[in-house]
Amino acid sequence: MLSGAHRSWSGIGHVDAQCGDVIMVNPGEMHDGMPIGGNPREWRMLYFDPATVARMAEAEVVNGCEVVRPAAQDPVLAALFARLFAGVTAASPDRLRLAESLISLIMNALRRHGLRPPPRRESSPSVRKALARLDDDPASAVRLTELAELAGVSRFQLLRSFAREVGTTPHAYLVQRRVQLARKLLAGGQSIVEAAIDAGFADQSHLTRAFVRQFGVTPGRYVAALA
Repeated sequence: MLSGAHRSWSGIGHVDAQCGDVIMVNPGEMHDGMPIGGNPREWRMLYFDPATVARMAEAEVVNGCEVVRPAAQDPVLAALFARLFAGVTAASPDRLRLAESLISLIMNALRRHGLRPPPRRESSPSVRKALARLDDDPASAVRLTELAELAGVSRFQLLRSFAREVGTTPHAYLVQRRVQLARKLLAGGQSIVEAAIDAGFADQSHLTRAFVRQFGVTPGRYVAALA
């Protein structure tokens, strides 16, 4: 976090992060948040392939590859992140320095804030059924009535349970799943327009707004970075 303050959902509930803090999100967790006090906030982000992190943890004999402290006041970790971010965004990246910075950051994050993943609470059957529908086909349209019928509860009961167990509404969860699908399609070579439609967005502008909220860059910047 470079400035402002941020409240976000994590596997242990809502957490707050202040300027200078490091925010970490485990694979599969919701990535959502809002500014504290309505003030602007600014941050820099890096995303790591979960399989790569798992291989690094195994090679370095680290038990578990998930963090248990989603927001940490850790100047050492913040400095390691800044070093890696500077290397990644440099005009002429130094591959050796990048590798050293990456390993140092990941291992410090896991050893200082991970070690063992927290026990996960089992979702209720109704929420599991709703999640399965959204995960299986995020691109297709879905109504709250349909989800409630699948879950076997009323719409209000589903909304209340979903928000309590997942940390957000079914609609917000679906948008994030669609953004993740769009990123996969873009990485596979589809155009932004094609990815937007195939991921379930009304048009490219809708995808762009959701993509920026989740990843901090536009789809165009993401595609350019892939190239």
